[in-house]
Amino acid sequence: MNWYSTFPIPKSEFPISYESRILSLGSCFAEVMGSKLFQRKFTTLVNPYGTIFNPITLSKTLSNAIEMFTSSESDLVALNDLFYSFEHHSTIRGENRDEVIDHVKRKNQEVKSFLENTSHLILTFGTAWVYEKKDTGLIVANCHKQDSNLFVKRLLSLEEMKGALEDALQKIYFINPEIKLILTVSPVRHTKDGIPENQVSKSLLRVLCQELTNNHPNSGYFPAFEIMMDELRDYRFYKRDKIHPSEEAEDYIWVRWRDSHMGSETIRRVSEIEKINLELAHRAFNPDSESHQRFLKNLLHKMEQLSPDLDFSEEINQVKNQIHF
Repeated sequence: MNWYSTFPIPKSEFPISYESRILSLGSCFAEVMGSKLFQRKFTTLVNPYGTIFNPITLSKTLSNAIEMFTSSESDLVALNDLFYSFEHHSTIRGENRDEVIDHVKRKNQEVKSFLENTSHLILTFGTAWVYEKKDTGLIVANCHKQDSNLFVKRLLSLEEMKGALEDALQKIYFINPEIKLILTVSPVRHTKDGIPENQVSKSLLRVLCQELTNNHPNSGYFPAFEIMMDELRDYRFYKRDKIHPSEEAEDYIWVRWRDSHMGSETIRRVSEIEKINLELAHRAFNPDSESHQRFLKNLLHKMEQLSPDLDFSEEINQVKNQIHF
């Protein structure tokens, strides 16, 4: 008896390989999947500005990176002896306003440089609910624990999300016309907005992805949200907060991603690296034992036999330091 529904995911027209350069931006799910790519030695830049949940802020962040535009002082806020930017996650901070602006400038330089040679841009949308500053109309990435009376909460319209993303994409195409776009809706539930409200938000984001993929032949959609809702529709696949997918769910979605976005040779190399990563994570009861020393030498040999375009230098040095030659 089949206890759950599944559905086919077509092979991507723009497969990812170890020659790819991948920029992953958006919600915390973008960080989860981007980190899995990074751990498997793909050339990946993951959420350099921290998590960004809504499409408007994500679009503006990309546009600002290309145009090298930094936050103005009016968009900064002081909290607990540090300064933050309303347009960015709390990881973007400094001891004074100039430090924050310099921090954003460095990130913009990093992202623009990476974008110019990126093969795949992954955008993961988390929510269409936003907080807008009453005095300036700025849609913020983070309220930074400021008084709620300073903001208006509202639902973005499909038209304004689409318009902002189209504008950002045109700027990206100008510096990198060959870039491939992968869109996805985060399976993370924004239940603090309310259950019905979260469903409205996810529906808008899904339609947004559909319209963008229809308009851009160099784009595709990965159904992470649908996998969570239909193939894994059980609370045992969520963490204790009943909001974030569990580690098992993340691994399941990763396999669906891998199988739909990678060719057989890339999958083979991924499997090889995953086995090495498991061995690297092994902690011996007796590190000085003869058996563990053989294990380390064998592991070292495996890493040294890998293709030189895979950077295992840090791991190789780590293992060498444990071997008694």
